[in-house]
Amino acid sequence: MLARDIMTREVITTHPEEKIEEVTRLMIDNKISGIPVIDQNRHVLGVITEQDLMVKASELKVPFYLTLFDSIIFLENPLRFNQDLKKYTASRVKEVMNSKVIVIEEDTPVSDVVELMQHKKINRVPVVRNKKLVGIITRNDVLKALVKSNG
Repeated sequence: MLARDIMTREVITTHPEEKIEEVTRLMIDNKISGIPVIDQNRHVLGVITEQDLMVKASELKVPFYLTLFDSIIFLENPLRFNQDLKKYTASRVKEVMNSKVIVIEEDTPVSDVVELMQHKKINRVPVVRNKKLVGIITRNDVLKALVKSNG
């Protein structure tokens, strides 16, 4: 069985300039936890997930630091704070999305997709043909295929 056999073809997508509020509404209305971000040619630029949006709903935590001889020593990772700050103040998808997205070709065996999802701890994988989005596989799609093949 190949990715094209189990993928969802009607993919809800967004673009980098979309407002965060609109994407949040899309996720809620469609009961989905992540949306591929594409350009006008359907190339996948990234993915925005519930987890990315949760930072906006959380309390921003400033990292602890010490001042020693006119130097600042951070006791926690300031890079994480900077990333969270960007997400906390974001108003557009491009400011929050994960641009290190993993995509697969439509002829990828489903067993390879499952292994990838488990190894990378991801819930969805955009499916491309000629570098253009043609579908998406979620963990739910894998489970439905499993039930079908055993049913």
